[in-house]
Amino acid sequence: MAGNPNAPHFPRSAPIEAYGKGGFAFAGMSHRGSLLCLPDAIWAWDVTDPAKIDRYSLERVFAAANSIDTLLVGTGTDVWLPPPELRQALKAVRVVLDTMQTGPAVRTYNIMIGERRRVAAALIAVP
Repeated sequence: MAGNPNAPHFPRSAPIEAYGKGGFAFAGMSHRGSLLCLPDAIWAWDVTDPAKIDRYSLERVFAAANSIDTLLVGTGTDVWLPPPELRQALKAVRVVLDTMQTGPAVRTYNIMIGERRRVAAALIAVP
């Protein structure tokens, strides 16, 4: 598992209340840096550049794939085309990958969790 399973994290999903200035606000708290939002927890995510998104950086997503239908990737302010092998690896565990800039990804994530969809989000912080 990428990172320490006992690392500080928020122990459930929550809507993202705000983003920008290098971080996010959720559940009445603020977090500097990128986030990995899974159905059962929100984790700090050390990715700051879409080019660094790979199977290793998404290891928690692969481990939780049986509870996820869609992975939204917020790519900061850049547009990013995921490598075909990453899309295939996610498809092999039945997770649909959808990439967009972080702002639209946050809005889409909030709508999808509001609809009780099985969604995860990997969100790169924006300035």
